[in-house]
Amino acid sequence: MIRKIIQINEEKCNGCGACAEACHEGAIGMVNGKAKLLRDDYCDGLGDCLPTCPTGAISFVEREAAAYDEKAVQENMRKKAGQNHTAVFHSGCPGSRVQRIPQPKKTASSIQTQVDSQLGQWPCQIKLVPVNAPYFDNAKLLIAADCCAYAYARMHDEFMRGKITIIGCPKLDNIDYSEKLTQIIQNNNVQSVTIVRMEVPCCGGLELATKKALQASGKFIPWQVVTISIDGKVLD
Repeated sequence: MIRKIIQINEEKCNGCGACAEACHEGAIGMVNGKAKLLRDDYCDGLGDCLPTCPTGAISFVEREAAAYDEKAVQENMRKKAGQNHTAVFHSGCPGSRVQRIPQPKKTASSIQTQVDSQLGQWPCQIKLVPVNAPYFDNAKLLIAADCCAYAYARMHDEFMRGKITIIGCPKLDNIDYSEKLTQIIQNNNVQSVTIVRMEVPCCGGLELATKKALQASGKFIPWQVVTISIDGKVLD
């Protein structure tokens, strides 16, 4: 039958998994870091997933598709619920997968007596900072994902020292940071930009927004991307 159904543009998808979590029917899953329509008959065509997509990767199309099967959806939900009782089941964003990170035992030499914060301004959330704040003038700008400071033990000394730090999470904030970052870069004499992100796919939204802002600003500014693993290592 010809009916309205969602379509996912994999090139636009940043792998945040927000649509998979928003889809109550389980029609969307994450495959190789990208959102994918798993079964036509699970999609009711109502579009609960559309407003959650930060990159506009989801749209409606009319095409030949199996009819929505509510009975099959309910059976799938019961099956997932049963799996939850016996094992950790996760079909959404890989960045939300539950896992335990083993920590090495502390020795006397590894315990520091004092660690000073290197945060150079307040506020630090991208959503809260004013675009014309005086501390952006001649700043070396650090744009970091929220989780980095918790995952990487030397975040302050190695990345924040001597920089103006602004942070955000594209998955939780559910907004496109690129417009505000463009204003910050255009309106201030920013010397350099460092992006520090986690290895999880949803952090790609922060990197993408910053790259878009750098391009839209029309300025040539040195920039780099550093990726942190969930077990606290610098990957690149």
